[in-house]
Amino acid sequence: MKVLVTGATGFIGRHIIGRLREAGFDVRIASRLRQPFADADDTIALPGADAPDDAFQVLLRDVTHVVHCAALNNDRRASDADYMTINATLTGRLAQAAATGISGRFVYLSSIRAAVGPGFSGIIDEATPAVAQDAYGRSKREGEIRVLAAFAAAGRADATAMRLPPVYGEGMKGNIKALMRLADTALPLPSGALTGVRSLISADAVANAALHVLTMPTPLRAVYVASDSLPVAMSEIVIAFRQGFGRPPRLFPISPLPLRLAASLLGKQASWQSLTASQICDASLLVSEGWTPEADTRGRLRELARKA
Repeated sequence: MKVLVTGATGFIGRHIIGRLREAGFDVRIASRLRQPFADADDTIALPGADAPDDAFQVLLRDVTHVVHCAALNNDRRASDADYMTINATLTGRLAQAAATGISGRFVYLSSIRAAVGPGFSGIIDEATPAVAQDAYGRSKREGEIRVLAAFAAAGRADATAMRLPPVYGEGMKGNIKALMRLADTALPLPSGALTGVRSLISADAVANAALHVLTMPTPLRAVYVASDSLPVAMSEIVIAFRQGFGRPPRLFPISPLPLRLAASLLGKQASWQSLTASQICDASLLVSEGWTPEADTRGRLRELARKA
C-alpha cells in the first residue's frame, strides 16, 4: 500500500515519512517546496489550490491512503486569505479528489487552534465546541469541515481531523523553539510569568498516531485530539530545557499580579492571557482505540536540548 504524505519537507511530515517507511509502507512525497529528499524516488509537486482537477488525480494515482500535513502555520506575514487558500481551499480540493480516488483513509493534521484560541483555559477534547479565534485557527477549522464534507458527499467515513497541541522535536519551530532559545541563556526568568500548564506532543508521537489511525481496525471518528500523556507547566518546560543544556533553572519567585498589571498598562493583556493560559488536551478517545501516547514529556524535552 502507498501513502501520500503532503507537507513532506516540513517538521512533522519528515517524522511521519520515516515512521511509515519503518512500518513497511510505500510513500509518495508531495510538497509545495522544492527540496531534495534522501532515498526518495516517488516525489511530486503538490498542486496549488487553483490547479486543475487532473493535477490532483495524478497526485493520487496508485495511492491507498493520504496523510495531509501541508499547511501555512502562524506566519506573521500571511493574510487571512493566504491562510484560507492553503489550509482550507487546497485541503478541500485534495479531499474531494481523495474521496473518489483512494480506497483507504484520509488523515488531516489539524490543530487545537481550530477549536480554541491562545487565551483559552480548560480541557480540550473532541466535544469542545469549535470556536476558532484567529486566522490560522479559522482556516484549520474550515479545512476540517471541507475534508469531512468531501468524504460524506461520497458516502464515506474514511476521513478524520487530528487536532494537535504544540509539537516538539528535532527541527521544530514556533513558540517552543523560541522558549528553548530563551532557556539556553543565563537570563533569570520570573516564575510568575510561567504559570500556565500546557499539553504538548512529540513529533514521534504524532507520527505514531497517524500510523495508528491509518491501520486500526475500528471505524474512524470525525475528530481526534492527540497529546502526550501529561501536561507540563511552562516553568517545567524551561527547567527541562535548561537541564538539557546543563544550566541551572534560574527561575525566581514572583507574584503574577505585578506582571499582569504591567501587561495591562502596556496593552498586552492578550499576550499575558496566552502566556498564562492552561490548555490541557484529553486524548482518552484515541487511547481507548489503542494508541499509546508519549509518557515522558520532560525527559524528551531534556534530550532535545541536549542534542541541540
